[in-house]
Amino acid sequence: MKISCSRDALLSGIQSTQSIVSTKGALPILLNVLIETEGDAVFLSTTDLEMGIKCKVEAKVKKSGGTTLPAKKLLSIVRDFPGDVIEINVTENNIATIASKMDNFKIMGLSKDDFPKIPAFKEGVSIEVKKSVLKELIRKTSYAVSQEETRYTLSGIYIKVKDGYITFVATDGRRLALASAEVGEDGEDENGVIVPSKAISELSRMLDGDGKVTIKVSESQIAFELDNILLVSKLIEGKFPDYNQVIPKKSKESVVFLREELLSAIKRASILTSDKSRSVKLIFLQGKMLIEVNSPDIGEYRGEVPLNYKGDEVKMAFNPDFLVNVLRNLNEEEINFEFSDSLNPGVIKSGKSFIYVIMPMRIS
Repeated sequence: MKISCSRDALLSGIQSTQSIVSTKGALPILLNVLIETEGDAVFLSTTDLEMGIKCKVEAKVKKSGGTTLPAKKLLSIVRDFPGDVIEINVTENNIATIASKMDNFKIMGLSKDDFPKIPAFKEGVSIEVKKSVLKELIRKTSYAVSQEETRYTLSGIYIKVKDGYITFVATDGRRLALASAEVGEDGEDENGVIVPSKAISELSRMLDGDGKVTIKVSESQIAFELDNILLVSKLIEGKFPDYNQVIPKKSKESVVFLREELLSAIKRASILTSDKSRSVKLIFLQGKMLIEVNSPDIGEYRGEVPLNYKGDEVKMAFNPDFLVNVLRNLNEEEINFEFSDSLNPGVIKSGKSFIYVIMPMRIS
């Protein structure tokens, strides 16, 4: 194989694939990036066997072929390479020469035949979604994914396409975030799939700028195609909880908050919480809501938020992190907060397509 290409283009391609390179207990081949020619372009691929990325880089292909080279070493070489054009020449025994007028690198590679193939998607559900829409769906839900390894089916985002809408749902058992967006009538998948949080994080990193993402789903994998990049991930096996059973059908009370005002108040209150007493108390009174914190080992806080509320006194307690997480990831100026009593969950609604359910804590 012999190619030449722009240093910047190659560097961008390598950087796009770096985060998937295996590091712990990996097979030697998984520490490498696969480099293959296809027509007048070069494709770079990395995988950790759970997820894979394939990136297209425009190049002048002087001799077709392929190899795998150590990903971290190649990144370091290209990043500090003197010159605007890089030429790579690979021998039949996978020794790569990377040269310029002043420098000459030789690095040992491994055969491309041993590199795991990133699957192609020929059948299954396929839809197109704007980058900006996907980024917003991820921002509004990803913080609610469970961090507990034992709760396997909760360690990703549930994605469902039905009736022209795509819905993202995440929960850790103590809170649930649901966001939807209209995408059209094609590509219905009523069963839904669970996408690992690592794949969601990787996808989010790629969603800057305009354009669309093509999402393809097979029985066990999901693919995202955008900007000459293909991201493929295994799906999480198992059944996602019936989130419709978690969302209260009706609440006794509903109030409207200014999002930034409530966010600031919760942040101030959380300063005096502790690991032993990680809760803030919300007390709804006519015309206002009080926020109280009582941490015996730290101190006390009491704040007040003006509110158009005319109901009976209601006291509820919540983990402040769970409130801050949702409020700072919404865009709307106003949010609706629905509640019934200290034992039932609170519900935050924003716009027409976002719902957040949060379980209360015991009031001491």
